[in-house]
Amino acid sequence: MLDDKKNRPIVNAASEARPQTKIARYGERLLAAIRRNRLALHRLGLATSLIIVSISLFFFIRIVLTVSPQQLEYAFAATGLDQIALAFALSALSYLALTGYDGLALRHLRVKAPYRLTALASFTSYAVSFTLGFPLITGGAVRYWIYGPAGLSAGKVASLTAIAGITFWLGMGLIVGIGFLFEAQAVGEINHFHALANQLIGLGVIGALIAYFVWVGVRRWRGRPTIFNLALPGPVLTLGQMILGVVDVCSAAGALYVLLPHSGLAFLTFCALYSFACMLGIASNAPGGIGVFEATMLKGVGGPTESVLASLLLFRAIYYLIPFILAMALLGAHEAARRWRSLREAMEAPGDSDEN
Repeated sequence: MLDDKKNRPIVNAASEARPQTKIARYGERLLAAIRRNRLALHRLGLATSLIIVSISLFFFIRIVLTVSPQQLEYAFAATGLDQIALAFALSALSYLALTGYDGLALRHLRVKAPYRLTALASFTSYAVSFTLGFPLITGGAVRYWIYGPAGLSAGKVASLTAIAGITFWLGMGLIVGIGFLFEAQAVGEINHFHALANQLIGLGVIGALIAYFVWVGVRRWRGRPTIFNLALPGPVLTLGQMILGVVDVCSAAGALYVLLPHSGLAFLTFCALYSFACMLGIASNAPGGIGVFEATMLKGVGGPTESVLASLLLFRAIYYLIPFILAMALLGAHEAARRWRSLREAMEAPGDSDEN
């Protein structure tokens, strides 16, 4: 069972008396503006998703039509077993880091849970949401299926899912910022921007992350940082989120990197490209970002189209399809074991009452 500790008061009299900083005031004004324009932002997001999907599918289909089936078969055959084994190992490391997402979120929510339960909920929720898309819905549903019978409320599960999502975005944002800042020239060969423009983008992303870090620190000092009634982790846990996010994203990117033919891209540049492709895939709301992710990587990596496409398809199987199948099996086994325990307890109950 989960141990849900009592929460501390959100604010106290002393913290309320402290003056607001400029960052805190700007943050509150931004949140108020988002709340006022929520419907317009929702429509803008939907339109953006449709535009991303349309453009990506156009480029993806145009590229696929030029692929030679024979060359694609040769590309699959050219992939060594050592590359596949290393891709599996890096994928496992990525999913291991993902269990830390749930672990940090549970720590922030002051809920104690056995690691085996945390690992099961994290792995299955991400394997399902990565494949089906809509992570807040699919991932939250899987987590509630596992954590609910153990005593975690629906509200706590929703908070956990949101905090884990923030961890994912912090890691991707940090990698994109560092990649654009320190590999500006190499990134410029992909997006055709001037190196200075890429550096400015990198500085902007890192600046936004620093501002978020300062904001949660200031709000923590004043009481507890919240956004849309969600209590955010403080600066220490936020730093842990960034580190875990970087480990996860770099491991996942590495799983694809080792499958690709030698492209000449430095690993940091490739990680930034991978993170950007993932962001576009998530923004598109396409299941697993399929089509959008592939189109971005095909345009960015370069090299023989058949070789890159073969690597992408292998990566889809290793990082998405196989974990999804395993997650379905684990969920079925977990539910069967839970029902068997309930049935056994029900069968043993009359005997216990007769003895009494």
